This record gives sequence, structure tokens and C-alpha cells, in this order.
Amino acid sequence: MSRAEGCVRGRASARSIAVDRVLEGDCLEQLAKLPSESVDLVFADPPYNLQLGGTLLRPDQSRVDGVDDDWDRFESFAEYDRFSRAWLGECRRVLKPDGAIWVIGSYHNIFRLGAALQDLGYWILNDIIWRKSNPMPNFRGTRFTNAHETLIWASRSRRARYTFNYESMKALNDDLQMRSDWLLPICAGPERLKDRAGKKAHPTQKPEALLHRIILATTNPGDVILDPFFGTGTTGAVARRLGRRWIGIERDRDYVRRARERIAKVRPLPAEACTPLTGKRHAPRVPFGTIVELGILEAGETLFDPAQKVRAKVRADGTLAWQGTAGSIHKLGAAVQGRTACNGWTFWHFKVDGELKPIDVLRAEARRQLGLEGA
Repeated sequence: MSRAEGCVRGRASARSIAVDRVLEGDCLEQLAKLPSESVDLVFADPPYNLQLGGTLLRPDQSRVDGVDDDWDRFESFAEYDRFSRAWLGECRRVLKPDGAIWVIGSYHNIFRLGAALQDLGYWILNDIIWRKSNPMPNFRGTRFTNAHETLIWASRSRRARYTFNYESMKALNDDLQMRSDWLLPICAGPERLKDRAGKKAHPTQKPEALLHRIILATTNPGDVILDPFFGTGTTGAVARRLGRRWIGIERDRDYVRRARERIAKVRPLPAEACTPLTGKRHAPRVPFGTIVELGILEAGETLFDPAQKVRAKVRADGTLAWQGTAGSIHKLGAAVQGRTACNGWTFWHFKVDGELKPIDVLRAEARRQLGLEGA
């Protein structure tokens, strides 16, 4: 696979960025080379700073294959904090104004990362609990079994218009709102990369199902996803399959080799299979007054509440009149109910062949006449 399969021009920057490649080297040095405001999403699985001491054994005295690599060792919390703020600051620089970041961690580091995110100007949107369906037991019996990891989802700033494919997530969850606790298995079976001796190639390889959900939820096809701690390339593999572009940063040469080989074997899905499901919130806005102007609903017609106890007349300027009071469909809807707010599109109904229908259905015809279908 080519190290740079094309260039994508950033929507918020005049500078272009080479994508679909692994940058080999220190994450801070490689991040500094990337242009500002050039990526749409960051997924970061940084060192957890586990502070493990000694060898952990199972009851049968076999050794637990934990994380004891040099890249996860820091001399102090202060050193870890300096490192974390440095890479988080660089990630915020390379994110587009409407971009977002996902950071995953455990109780060892996630609270420090959360504070750093807020201090650097990110705006936290959710914390997600990844509840593992097959966690490692607590062999010593001295604590609760640590059965989850925490992900923080944050936008680049409070004003960012971040991507969230709500309808896709709801559909993925059997038409129920997706909750912030996700039950998924840890990486195992054929998906787990192993060396020639049959040992884990990487101690903290994340399951593709986790990245699948994150990428579907918070990116669109063609978006650029950056992973500054690429490891064996899970982010790149899932991004390629789902029609997204990717950039990975990894300093371990063996991990880089494995990631490239792994991603080269991935077959991208057809474009129509990767496009998020959209709903009303993504449709072009059509004011009620436009529906009156187009003659879809004429001035003088009567609108009803769902129980047909209230009748209001449509006025030429797109307002409604009721008992000497006039206002927008939302304000008058609230007034007749004695409430402070109302969605007039679903409250007010019109009659067609004696059947009541919400005026919301008229917006589709307005979009058709305005040539906004599919916009």
C-alpha cells in the first residue's frame, strides 16, 4: 500500500494534508509537522501510566501478560501531565474548528486527561463507559474486577459544530437512543494480532467494534481521522473499511510494519454502505411562512390541535390567529396550552379528506418545490 494514497483538502484550511499513511517517529515530533486545522477527528489511545509494580500471577502461578513496556513508564505524575498536555495541545491545533477528539483511558489516567482537555479549551461532550463483556479477573482479590475503560468525547471548542450521526446510532441500537455505556468484548480471537511465538503483538490492541461505533457516530465519509498512538493500526483498518481517510503516528518500527500489512488487507465497503443515516435535523430548514408563500397551505385555512379543541387561522405572513391573538406556530402553540414552549410543526394539524395530519409533513413538498431534496 502506498504511504500516501492521495491528498484531502481541509474544509477549514487552505492547506492540504497527505493521508492514508503511517508516520514513523515520536508523536510530538510528527504532530508538529502536520498543518493546522487539517483533520476532522482524533482518536487517541495514549499510554495509561499504569504504574505496575512486580509480576502479576494467576492462581495457577502463570504470569499475566500485562503492560510493562517502556512507553507506558513515567517517572512521576508531573512528567505524565507535561507529556499529555503537549500532545493534546498539538491535536487541538491540527483539528479543524468543528473537529472533535476521542481519548480512551483507565482509572490510572483518564481523570488527569479530562482535566487537561478542559484546561486546553476542549469542550467535553460525553464520557463513555466501555463495559467489557469478558474482562480480566482481579487475581489478587484485593479490589473490584476492573471491567471497563472510559472514553472522553470532546469538541475542539464549545462553539464547534461537531459531527454526531444521531440517527445512525439510534438505528444501530434497535431504534433506541444510544446510551453512554457500551457493552463490547475485548480484542480476542482472529482479530488479535500475535507474534510467531503466539503472544500478543501489542498489549493494548483495541477491538475493531469499538472504533467502528466511534467512526460511524462522529465522522462522515472522506473525513480525515488522526491517531497519534497508532499501535498496530486498528483505527486505520476500520477507517479504511468505512470510507474515511486516516493518518497514524507510531514510533515502534515493528508496530508500524504490522499496521501497514494489516491495513493493506482491508477491503473498503461500497460508499452507500458507509453513508450515515440522516433525519429531520439534517434536512434544509424551511420556515412555515415559505409553505404559505408557495401556496402549499393557503392563508385563511384552519389548523387544529391534535384533539381538535383549538382552531387557529393561517395568516398571510405565516403567523396564526386564535381568539384575538396572533403569533408564530410555536408561540401560539405554547400560548393555547399555557406552556412556555411548543414545537408547532407537530402540534398544529390540517385536514385532508377529513383526516388530521401534522403540518410537519408539508415541509417535504416545500423542499421539493425549492429544489432542496437531497441537499
